[in-house]
Amino acid sequence: MRKRALVAVMSGAASIAVALGAVGGGASPGVSLTDVPAANTKTAGYAPPNALSAELRETAVARGAMHLDGAATDGSPPQYYGYDGDGPMLPALGSNVESSKTEPDKNTYLVLDGQHGPEAGAYYGDHFLFQGHEGGTIGYITRVNLDADAAHRVTLMASTDVDGKPLPLFDGSTWDPFAKRLLFTSENGTSPSDQRAGKINASGGVWSATLDYPSKVTDISGSIGRAGFEGIQNDKDGNVWIVEDNTGDAGTGANAKAKQPNSFVFRFIPSHKDDLSAGKLQALQVISRRTNQPITFHDLQADADITSPDTAELYTYGASFDTKWVTVHDTATDGTTPFDANKAAKVAGATPFKRPENGQFRPGTNFGQFFFDSTGDTNAQSSADNGLGGWGGIFQLTQNGPSANTGRLELFYQTDEAHTGLDNVAFLTKNQVVFVEDAGDTLHTQRNALDSAYVFDVTHDYSKGGQPIRMLAEGRDPSATVDSGLSSTTNFQNEGDNEITGIHVSNGDPSRNGLLGASDPIPFFGHGTFRWRVFYTAQHGDNVTYEIETLP
Repeated sequence: MRKRALVAVMSGAASIAVALGAVGGGASPGVSLTDVPAANTKTAGYAPPNALSAELRETAVARGAMHLDGAATDGSPPQYYGYDGDGPMLPALGSNVESSKTEPDKNTYLVLDGQHGPEAGAYYGDHFLFQGHEGGTIGYITRVNLDADAAHRVTLMASTDVDGKPLPLFDGSTWDPFAKRLLFTSENGTSPSDQRAGKINASGGVWSATLDYPSKVTDISGSIGRAGFEGIQNDKDGNVWIVEDNTGDAGTGANAKAKQPNSFVFRFIPSHKDDLSAGKLQALQVISRRTNQPITFHDLQADADITSPDTAELYTYGASFDTKWVTVHDTATDGTTPFDANKAAKVAGATPFKRPENGQFRPGTNFGQFFFDSTGDTNAQSSADNGLGGWGGIFQLTQNGPSANTGRLELFYQTDEAHTGLDNVAFLTKNQVVFVEDAGDTLHTQRNALDSAYVFDVTHDYSKGGQPIRMLAEGRDPSATVDSGLSSTTNFQNEGDNEITGIHVSNGDPSRNGLLGASDPIPFFGHGTFRWRVFYTAQHGDNVTYEIETLP
């Protein structure tokens, strides 16, 4: 008997009870996800292990030291899942020379038949995890073959596009079942100061890729634009939602540690669902409650935007804003020459946020509720930490449907020093959403706490109290601990502390029914082809991708 998941959340309590029905079998016993009481501390030379809720375990499905199936035989990068191969995996004693870390990023899980690889006749299986890589010396796409042996576990799918051009460093990824393409984003945007100088040097954008080996990758920035794109997600109408992460200018004087809001939430409406080469790019515009005018970017006025009453109100519980979508580019009239989407959004009067990195639709809302985070300044010395979005926040956008032109925006959760730098997001169940931190080395040191993954109850009003449940307190693997100690040395190129990225809950269904948000997730239980699975990557250091499961 198939049972719908029943979730009961005790906000602010020490535990969260999740009773989940089994898929394809009898009712399973309930699972209680207990709160991990504290984040791991950051101490020089200290490499604490990851700590998960007591009912959970994690299994490595790919490690950075795994040699890439299909890597170049001449030893040129990339050679390994987490290392380019341009140096040793660990530096010699007294040296800071080591291989560039590739930093596998956002995960996309799919169940597919008939996939191939570099070795004819090798078994590659049916369950796959696709990723772009955010770091290292070159950009590329990998496929973790979850059913394959060690020699064929990670396949290098592509490092150049169909024109032979090198791929950029990638961050976000998703599967578009309408266009039948993987979509990858690159967050290399143009800064406001460069825009003022006429240096439209954004190289970020969106690339589409075919599934099977070798993947054929196409730059589609002529229709979607170039910007600091990161989070990417489809809706049921075939629209592509993209969240931008593009740091703004620093303020002056007392605001020198704060940054101007400079990133936008985009929606691409293709002319035809199965073809992303043409359509309209839109950006979200928020209407001020004070003036009834759009909240917009003010060039050469970083301080004014950082400290504006509208910014303060955006990060205030109970304030609800009217929104609408404004068109920033239309291929029918503007052509398909790549353009600066960030600048176009400013010209169109869209509303900037403080680095809203990722978003996802809430299941069971017919794609009418979209939750996205604002990372903020990730600096305990920012003047904007005092109620001006310096710590970031979680927003809820509500519309009558994903293609609606208007909606309402409100703050779902007001972040603080202990819950900040939120980045990747995934719905664990219909009423539970997981946001993970990327607070960064500076804030890790300032607050003496590494990153965590938090489970929020979307039915709870956090303005009345209560806190999310910590399901993961990330540790720091030995490689990341070494890198953290070397991070201030001359010419050292790699990141330090581990970062949680790529939190992903999916049943792998490549049809439209498998869109994230199309059905209620039932993680940890079930059998069969399309059982729900949970993944994340401990970026930096050893670059390990994990699957989270319940204890037997």
